[in-house]
Amino acid sequence: MFRRIVVGLSVVSALILVTQGACAEERQATRLYENRLRPVENPRPILADFPEFCEPIRETKRFTAPPLVVDQDADLEVHVWRFSYNARGIIELMNQIDGDATALIVVHPWGIDDGQGWNSPEPAGVAFNCTPEKNRMYHEHVRRVLNPLLLRLRRQVRLVAYSLPGSEDPIRHKLYRSIRGTPTAEQRRDGQRELDEKLSGFNYRGNPLDQQLMVADDKTVADYFRKFPGLNASSKFNGKGFWDLPIPVVKAIDVDPDDVVIYDAEGYPALRDFLRGQGIRHVLLTGYATDMCYCKTTAGYENLDPDFNVFLVGDATVATFPANNTPRYATNASLSFASLKHFITQGSWIRAIGDDTANRDPQQHRR
Repeated sequence: MFRRIVVGLSVVSALILVTQGACAEERQATRLYENRLRPVENPRPILADFPEFCEPIRETKRFTAPPLVVDQDADLEVHVWRFSYNARGIIELMNQIDGDATALIVVHPWGIDDGQGWNSPEPAGVAFNCTPEKNRMYHEHVRRVLNPLLLRLRRQVRLVAYSLPGSEDPIRHKLYRSIRGTPTAEQRRDGQRELDEKLSGFNYRGNPLDQQLMVADDKTVADYFRKFPGLNASSKFNGKGFWDLPIPVVKAIDVDPDDVVIYDAEGYPALRDFLRGQGIRHVLLTGYATDMCYCKTTAGYENLDPDFNVFLVGDATVATFPANNTPRYATNASLSFASLKHFITQGSWIRAIGDDTANRDPQQHRR
């Protein structure tokens, strides 16, 4: 009995020492941040480079604050903003980060209606932005905004990654580098051929809209929307097997062989551990859709935020836009709400330190 007590006390003592060591390490890692806010006179709109995709932020009560994240080996400047009701306005500040500790992640760049063969089912099927017309606007955003940003920053960050739905199926295993390995050039060619055959061989036809609905006499409105919802992506309209097809990265992105594809079904812990293993501490987050997958899926900012310094690249994302012919207002609203808890940046605010091609003052960054 005495021996058990001694062993038990030893274990407890060891746990206390470990806990004390962890607390001491945490204390050593903290620093005092001078949260001094200085008013900005005559501020210009933010996120004004691509107003067709995001309505500019026009809040006139604005402040600047001292730099927050400053890496010893910093080679990238990232200007950001956030909103605070308590401060009564927008707060802007600058970060200096190490590109070798940074990942640029694109959430859900689905290859839909882009000529690769994975198409919106007709006459009433839905996928991604839910209509072929809305998907074409998404392609335009990728072509004009996202892909140029990737091309500019790819060699300035440690890692570029894309998240896609599902698991790593045999075809995409051959096409893309994953957290488990990198395919050879021959495997990529085989994967591309198999993808073409798989996608072109599917029948993209579903049922048309119901011409008649049997609705309840009581609670008629609720029953009407149950029978005829605003979005139904089931096999009824999309066809059986549509969601089992391998979703590729959108064609408008120039995927580099070193880029990594992350699969949602693998879960966030696998992504987190992979990023940590790569030495990643900062994430520049882009992708689709601002109000849904961008925040909620495996690589969404709600998962990443507790473990990494996350900066949302506001003009490199687009929200869903039902009942509108433009995403600009939906994207603005989604980012505005996100800014209560997250930093927002934009493509023109991310620059190599010492890059004289653009003024580093965030108020001067214009298209």
